[in-house]
Amino acid sequence: MIYFTSDLHFYHEKIIHHCNRPFRDAQEMNEKLIQNWNSIVAPEDEVYVLGDVTMKGPEQAFAVLSRLSGKKYLIRGNHDYFIDNHEWQNYSWVFQWVKDYYELIWKNQKFVLFHYPIAEWADYYKGAIHLHGHQHNRAVYNHQQKQAGLRRYDVGVDANEFRPVSAEQILKMVWDN
Repeated sequence: MIYFTSDLHFYHEKIIHHCNRPFRDAQEMNEKLIQNWNSIVAPEDEVYVLGDVTMKGPEQAFAVLSRLSGKKYLIRGNHDYFIDNHEWQNYSWVFQWVKDYYELIWKNQKFVLFHYPIAEWADYYKGAIHLHGHQHNRAVYNHQQKQAGLRRYDVGVDANEFRPVSAEQILKMVWDN
C-alpha cells in the first residue's frame, strides 16, 4: 500500500495551539502520531511525507522517524531544516530519498507531490491529482476542493485524523460521486 502524510511537526509545542490539536503537550502528540501511523502502515508499505516532519535537529528527527513503519520518502517542507545539517548524513538512510517535488504514477493515476498547494500542476487537464500539505486544513477542505471540481488533496495530519491517508482513500474521495 502507498500512504501520504504531511505536517507532523514532531516535538513542536506551539503547533498544538496554532492548529488547535487535541493534545496536552508535544510528547502526547508525538506518541499519538506514531501510534496512528504504525496502526495502519506495514513495514513493506511506502509512505510519502510531504514536508514538515520536525523543526528539531537530526538526532531528534531520527529518533522519531526510526519508530515509524514503512519505507519513507520525503518531499521537503519549509520546516525540514534537519536535512541541511551535516550530521544528518549519519541518519539519512531513514528515507529512501529526499526531493523537493515528485510525480508518482500508481494504478495508472498520476499524483503530483509538493509541500505547497499550487493552482495548476503537471497533467492538470489529464486527471492528475495534486497532493500537498503546508496549510494545516481541516477535513472539510478536501470536500470543498472536490465540490469545486479540483483534484487537489491536503494529506496533512490536521485534515486526516492525525494519520497517513492511503492512495486508495484519496482516489475514492476524488473520483467517487
